[in-house]
Amino acid sequence: MTDSVLEPLTPRSIVLSVLLGSHPPRMPVGRILEFTSLFDLADGTVRTALSRMVAAGDLINDDGIYRLAGRLVERQAQQDAGRRHPPSDWDHTWWMVAVLSDRRTMAERRAFRAWAIGALLAELRPDLWLRPANLDIPTDLPDVLITRGSMISGAQQQLVAHLWDLDALRARSNVNRLALEAAAARLGDPDDRSLADAFTALAAAQQFLRIEPQLPANLTPHTIGDDVRMRYAEVVEVFQARLAQFFAGRSAERVSTTAP
Repeated sequence: MTDSVLEPLTPRSIVLSVLLGSHPPRMPVGRILEFTSLFDLADGTVRTALSRMVAAGDLINDDGIYRLAGRLVERQAQQDAGRRHPPSDWDHTWWMVAVLSDRRTMAERRAFRAWAIGALLAELRPDLWLRPANLDIPTDLPDVLITRGSMISGAQQQLVAHLWDLDALRARSNVNRLALEAAAARLGDPDDRSLADAFTALAAAQQFLRIEPQLPANLTPHTIGDDVRMRYAEVVEVFQARLAQFFAGRSAERVSTTAP
């Protein structure tokens, strides 16, 4: 993502984003192709992307119905959590997660890092991760030490600024907020391209909210993700209504085409 515009979505990211936003996360191939037509993607291009995602273990194909698999199911839960406003209460304790084993495969290291980032932890030193305990984190990992307690010494705001690039997070938040506001304005237009633009803005906002640290208010001078959460909720409601109309129109077209 640049400072002012959103990166375009690839066929893979479009499919994954629409499934990540679906509950349950599955969709027939015909509906996927209808949706991707909003982005002027050829059916063959999308089918190739689907086949590659199945081969990679990202999707499962159940007789033409595609659903999320593996780590992406966990990612959907993280995205859902990111859309919720963080708790306003904080008891001033911190989570500390330290890896105990020094002999891990590269795959194990990558899996742990993905878990830590998904839990909204930040790395202080190699294999030592922290965050304020205003949020719960999973505690059932093997070969790690997880503790929770108060900080005895040190400036907590300075530690937060060391763990997270707050200026970059606020800049990215502003880009997403502006994109959502522009999408909301365009969703009143009758053309289907406004749906594609809104989806791109929603997907980018969702990606941001999944990793936005949801810090306690007294540790940051300004809120980071709240404006994006609010705009996301507003835009997604209108988008879903417009998308239902789009699918209904495509169904009517099929009936008309196949009628004797």
